[in-house]
Amino acid sequence: MLAHPFMQHAFLAGTAVALAAGLVGYFLVLRAQVFTADALSHVAFTGALAALAAGLDARLGLFAVTVLVALAMGALGQRARPDDVVIGGVFAWILGLGVFFLTLYTTTRSGTGNGAASVSVLFGSIFGLSAGRAVLTAVIALLVSAAVVALARPLLFATVDENVAAARGVPVRLLGLGFLVLVGLTAAESTQVVGALLIVGLLAAPAGAASRLTTRPLRALGLSAGIAVASMWLGLTISYLVPALPPSFAILAVATLTYLGTALPRLRLRPA
Repeated sequence: MLAHPFMQHAFLAGTAVALAAGLVGYFLVLRAQVFTADALSHVAFTGALAALAAGLDARLGLFAVTVLVALAMGALGQRARPDDVVIGGVFAWILGLGVFFLTLYTTTRSGTGNGAASVSVLFGSIFGLSAGRAVLTAVIALLVSAAVVALARPLLFATVDENVAAARGVPVRLLGLGFLVLVGLTAAESTQVVGALLIVGLLAAPAGAASRLTTRPLRALGLSAGIAVASMWLGLTISYLVPALPPSFAILAVATLTYLGTALPRLRLRPA
């Protein structure tokens, strides 16, 4: 399987992206901000289509728009935690823009041979990554992972008790904005692997499973990353062995089944 270059690229980029998604996803679940990631996944879709409609590289719009909207949502929310009203407003507005840019792109530029680009943004194209793109994706994902690990302890403190953290001198608002930037970067890079519609599954399912398996935050953080990477590896392998299964579906199916498995009473850890 790994003798094929496209599988090598898929495993390289997929492993790094899954690692970042598992780390970021744990804090999303802990901070009850999964809806934020859902909104940013649609932002990623809209940003990519806006860039394509303008004749630019989709990745330019993908990363720039997602990070900018993440910062805007943080600025509108209390202590950089956007509430449901802010997220819902952005969600509805960005969906409308996404439809507009999709229509604009398909009517003006689909004849250039990139008509499948919008489908790739929606559902991912991990088997179509070039060597350069796979390496760039992996580098960005590893930088995001390193940033999450570096911020893990103060971010955990600010997540558990914002008021006490602020009283102790922890820059709660700055941490919140920084975390949203990391979420935006993760959503943007994950779009290339599993697609804008399925990003939330990769962010939430491994983290949810880890939270059920242990009550220790740092252990759960590592476990979330491990489950996400294992789901990526198994999903890619299954998709290779059964070509009829799209890789995005296989990856998310493994992650979701893992989460459902941890919901069984015999696997759920009950705190003392």
